[in-house]
Amino acid sequence: MEYAVECRNLTHYYGEKKVYENMSFNIRTGSILGLLGKNGTGKTTTINILHGFLEPRSGECFILGENSQQLSPETKSRVGFLLEGHIQYDFMNIYQIEKFYSRFYPRWKREPYYELMSKLAITPKQKISTMSCGQQSQVALGLILAQDPDLMILDDFSMGLDPGYRRLFIEFLAEYGKAENKTIFVTSHIIQDMEMLIDDCVVLGYEGVLQHMPVKELMETFHQYDFSLVKPELNLESDDVIVNHDLVKKRGTVYSFQDAERVKQYLTNKNVIFGDFHEVPMSLED
Repeated sequence: MEYAVECRNLTHYYGEKKVYENMSFNIRTGSILGLLGKNGTGKTTTINILHGFLEPRSGECFILGENSQQLSPETKSRVGFLLEGHIQYDFMNIYQIEKFYSRFYPRWKREPYYELMSKLAITPKQKISTMSCGQQSQVALGLILAQDPDLMILDDFSMGLDPGYRRLFIEFLAEYGKAENKTIFVTSHIIQDMEMLIDDCVVLGYEGVLQHMPVKELMETFHQYDFSLVKPELNLESDDVIVNHDLVKKRGTVYSFQDAERVKQYLTNKNVIFGDFHEVPMSLED
């Protein structure tokens, strides 16, 4: 199967408020994809539609070849789902909850769970309810890994994690996903974490998908150029050269998929008088 997830022409509203219209993207089997975007662009809405919790106004999604609104129990058992680190039955300890969950999943593998648990500074019989938020999130991830799912959907996986636990989480997840050829779909508000983890990204705006491409390609082809201006004005419109622009006093900034010479020629053609033109290195968060 080329794609583990396919979203086709999704349209969804909350009452009269449009979330997006005719949004489409897919996730390659065996890849790690990050869904990026500001609050309110529909990241969690998309995940809830994928998992069948919400029915879109129109369009459809397919998970492992089945419509997300009609997933069979067999396909559901092949999907691991994390909602912001939530754990049920937190009166149990890590051994009790692993034994309990193992009864529900025919492909259960306890080794990845206990490998991750060995990295936590907890006592064997400590109740999950007494653990830190970061430790509880690791337990939740460990339970998902033990399910041996073909697809993992992790919504805002880094919520509440300090830098140490975030790094542990990311490194373990990336290594596990590649070693076991798992497909992983993640969202997070901490974009620098995503840069270390994901292969591909979907960037959502308020009208749908802005970009869908490999992260490496995005980082290599999307540029920020800064320059000084003689006059404090920069009247440009987004087009096939300029994706976005900004003006702070007499400093201009433009964002583009074009090289520096193409952008400078573009500004000249627009009668923009500029100097000190240079590219500014960007992180994924930028």
